[in-house]
Amino acid sequence: DRVPDHVAGLLKLAQWKPAVGEHRVVLEGGSIDTNGAGVLLTTEECLLSEVQQRNPGLSREDLERVFHDYLGIEQVIWLNRGITGDDTHGHVDDITRFVDENRIVTVTEANREDENYEPLQENLHRLKSARNLEGNEFEIVELPMPAPVVFDGRRLPASYANFYIANEIVLVPTFNDPRDREALRMLADVFPKRKVIGIHCGDLIWGLGALHCMTQQQPC
Repeated sequence: DRVPDHVAGLLKLAQWKPAVGEHRVVLEGGSIDTNGAGVLLTTEECLLSEVQQRNPGLSREDLERVFHDYLGIEQVIWLNRGITGDDTHGHVDDITRFVDENRIVTVTEANREDENYEPLQENLHRLKSARNLEGNEFEIVELPMPAPVVFDGRRLPASYANFYIANEIVLVPTFNDPRDREALRMLADVFPKRKVIGIHCGDLIWGLGALHCMTQQQPC
């Protein structure tokens, strides 16, 4: 708890511990993504599955109430699951991200034989069915997935969606893959006011995460 204590003191901000009754809510930064205007993305695998359970006893409705009361969220888009190899069990920051209020980028797998193909198609279907607070469709941009990255017989959670957004730049994980260039181009198109920079994450991904996983953003 020293980090939030330090940051709150440094910035002279109030701090609190989200809770439902006596249960303190566990919610990692990578498990949610918001558009800054009342809509939040997450996955059922991460927050509702009994595997690697963060908040035993809390229902979908309980969590949505927490999002509303503490984060001002009016709508939650529940995706299905994350990508293979993700030891966090479904963090949304590896698959689907808001890039502005009504535009979402989500990774899809082109190879039908790949184990990520079906789960990512299910997520895409849910996104296309979702509507914003005004009842309109979101603009969905499909990012490619890199070729499987395997270390010591284990598939690692390599994904271009694990980018980090800063004030004037966007840092994007790359994997020495032919699709790197395509992903960088697509993200440059959706971030026209920021410089998009590729950062090779071949070594970082051995730790089962990339750029967004290793950061915690502080709004400017």
